[in-house]
Amino acid sequence: QVRLVESGGGLVQAGGSLRLSCAASGRTLSSYAMGWFRQAPGKEREFVAAISWSGGNTAYADSVKGRFTISRDNAKNTVYLQMNSLKPEDTAVYYCAAHRSGRAAVTGPFVTGDFGSWGQGTQVTVSS
Repeated sequence: QVRLVESGGGLVQAGGSLRLSCAASGRTLSSYAMGWFRQAPGKEREFVAAISWSGGNTAYADSVKGRFTISRDNAKNTVYLQMNSLKPEDTAVYYCAAHRSGRAAVTGPFVTGDFGSWGQGTQVTVSS
């Protein structure tokens, strides 16, 4: 089973940027389509972005399209989430996850049940 560790969260002002990283160990990251989810206080965990195992296909939630970019470097066993033009409503704990079916196709949004391995999360706080 792949182990995932997120980093890069923090406090940023509205309009600012952050880049999250998700480092994998235990299995090679190229075996998985990967996703980012987030969970705000009192809300359910929601899909943010996903990327195919090769990096050739991506999918985004409507709320982050045009502002967030997911990418991966399989040689470094790392997935990234570049977040620009951040808004207070982006405040949440961000989680990366590996698809439970491995090299699943990425054609649209996912749900949490599609992913089988999760990191511990990293807090992102956007102040107004």
